[in-house]
Amino acid sequence: MSYPPVTLKRRKPNVWWRSVVIGLIALVINLPLVNALITSLKTDAAIGLSPFSFDGGLTLEHFTAILGGSGYNFLGFLANSAQISLGSVALIMVIAVPASYAIVRLGFGGSWLLQIITSLRLVPAMFFAIPFFLIFSSLGAYDTIVGLVLANAFINLPLALLIICGTLRELPVEIEEASTIDGAGPFRSLFSIVLPLLAPGLVAVGILVFVFSWSDYLFAVILSASNAVPVTVGAAFFVTSAGIAWGNLAAVTVVSVIIPLSFAFFAQRYLVRGLSAGAIK
Repeated sequence: MSYPPVTLKRRKPNVWWRSVVIGLIALVINLPLVNALITSLKTDAAIGLSPFSFDGGLTLEHFTAILGGSGYNFLGFLANSAQISLGSVALIMVIAVPASYAIVRLGFGGSWLLQIITSLRLVPAMFFAIPFFLIFSSLGAYDTIVGLVLANAFINLPLALLIICGTLRELPVEIEEASTIDGAGPFRSLFSIVLPLLAPGLVAVGILVFVFSWSDYLFAVILSASNAVPVTVGAAFFVTSAGIAWGNLAAVTVVSVIIPLSFAFFAQRYLVRGLSAGAIK
């Protein structure tokens, strides 16, 4: 007499506590941003009373003030930050892509060139700030968008080379060899075949360089005065001898953080692919 086989259902482990832990960690990490958002929506009277006070209800007066109501050129600072960040990304792409191809595929500089360049990332940025100030002042590039683009591109170029070279090493060289047999030169192979395959690494580089350039404060405060002031330096204008406009300062923080955060959020899939293909493997 045969019996039907008994199928034992495997109980899924109860992982609710993992979700709770992840939620708590996310809350702690984002607590400064949450606090800034709450502060930006409170009245000045409520801000002065207590962090937990909402006397007077919620208001958008601080966002109205930073957008021109108080004579504060926030949109100008925001435009400067966008130009500096996008300009740094464009300049690094123009330099890093052909340089990485020359290092990895053509053997330019041997194994030591990439090591020397990437080691510059370990040097504190303050080491370059004063020389940049002296050089840009003598060349007339002080307090210009071009000067800040050059400074940010210089400091972020080692990271870009590291990621792109790592991504390039993961690509099969046989594809380029086949194109060479068909008569394609190095430049044709780079721009027609290799460049589309480097898309995840290039997106990762673009996101990181954009975020780092957007959040830069050291070069911005040393190399700008009035014409090229980005939002990181412009936010400090609400700290005066008469006091600190906490509401306006919080509103500036929220708006300036949401822009790069949204940019990274929507491209996070490519960011993870680019980093895992290049920098981690």
